[in-house]
Amino acid sequence: MSTEVQIHEKLPLAQAIPLGLQHVFAMFGATVLVPFLTGLSPSVALLSSGIGTIIFLLLTKSRVPAYLGSSFAYIAALTTFVQSGNTSGAMGGVLAVGVVYIVLYLLMAAFGTQWIHTIVPPIVAGPVVAIIGLSLTPVAANMASGNWYIAAFTLAVAALLSVYAKGFFKIIPILVAIIIGYIVAAGVGLVDFTPILATLTLDKFFLFPVQLGSNFQLPSIDKAAILVMAPLAMVTIIEDLGHMIVLGNITHSDPIKNPGFHRVLLGNGLATAVASFIGGPPVTTYGENIGVLAVTRVYSTFNIWIAAFLAIAFSMINPLQAAIMSIPTAVMGGVCILLFGMIGAAGLRTLIEAKIDFSETKNLIIASVIFALGIGLPEHSVAWATVVGITLNLVLRGHSENASAKLNK
Repeated sequence: MSTEVQIHEKLPLAQAIPLGLQHVFAMFGATVLVPFLTGLSPSVALLSSGIGTIIFLLLTKSRVPAYLGSSFAYIAALTTFVQSGNTSGAMGGVLAVGVVYIVLYLLMAAFGTQWIHTIVPPIVAGPVVAIIGLSLTPVAANMASGNWYIAAFTLAVAALLSVYAKGFFKIIPILVAIIIGYIVAAGVGLVDFTPILATLTLDKFFLFPVQLGSNFQLPSIDKAAILVMAPLAMVTIIEDLGHMIVLGNITHSDPIKNPGFHRVLLGNGLATAVASFIGGPPVTTYGENIGVLAVTRVYSTFNIWIAAFLAIAFSMINPLQAAIMSIPTAVMGGVCILLFGMIGAAGLRTLIEAKIDFSETKNLIIASVIFALGIGLPEHSVAWATVVGITLNLVLRGHSENASAKLNK
């Protein structure tokens, strides 16, 4: 097996299915956490993530190996409307988010996307990529804090497999680490099997689409929900841009150019619009799954397709959902420390490969401000840091201390 599996390559199903399952494990916790917090159905959120990912892959011509899961940016807004009984209005807000994406797609399709690389050069892209991972590390640490021994053990298994494993095990270290961590956690009494056993009856084994959507309502026009949620689309759009920069760095491709960031927006927008009609939250590209790509160096979109279909199947099979939900947070925290850390390291690699000169005050200021805001701000830190970084780069454009020094000699 080659060192890397490229975006267009397809591995045999015997290998692709476990790789797809690895992506499901990576996104599952966050995707179902959003509906738990907001009052929506976890099964519907899982279903909409699978359907949304398929829509995204189709519209990006299977050239962007990204998985779409529930977005955290809309939790507060969704909670306000859903828990007040206005689920229909909340879905109207979700639909408005999708419309914002589609409008921006039309603008970018008309005017092109080449300008993105101009305003986001390596000195901006590198720190942004880094903070996408580093800003998530507190989440991983919080998960691991439930039992640091189990988290450290799981992390060690994932790291050792990534470095020393041979053959197929080298590209599924996350999946194997989660399984081994789960077994060890179960052995010390950290796994509650009661919810799994409760689903092993015939009447609870399957959840069919009609049951999944029994509580959802079609979107309605609610001005308050639209005004609250639509502007938040700009936050997730900027985060999507950051994720595409990360993907390009990791996969040695340029998704912003090919298939184009406008297609990324269209795929995400239509996926979110569809989610609003089945009662799901807005969806967005997931850093967790990008981390899996970085660790395994398997970039095939075929595995993302498999993950999407597995998510749809899992949304309708109760015991499988219950089994994944029973994974201790410490186990997931251990692997997430590695996944998020790898994204952070990818950002530093961008700076190194671009040979950024940090003896120049301009570069030092741009990077330091992005890092400070990206790690320090409590909400939407990546989006704000990206905006400020782009602004600083434009304001300070053309200034070079080294060039000035040469002229003065």
